[in-house]
Amino acid sequence: MKAMTKQQLADCAGVSVRTLNRWCEPYRRELEAMGMEPTAKLLPPNIIKFLSAKFCIDVE
Repeated sequence: MKAMTKQQLADCAGVSVRTLNRWCEPYRRELEAMGMEPTAKLLPPNIIKFLSAKFCIDVE
């Protein structure tokens, strides 16, 4: 896994960044505990791994 922007991850999922943010909302506390800032545009590899597994996003 590598770091990605929210836009790149949203593109991989075929959705807008706004939709991606809405998907993440139920997991906000868990993501913050993992080190994700709510306004961050660049997501670290551990967050990418978590989100891609949670939402079945192919990031390869």
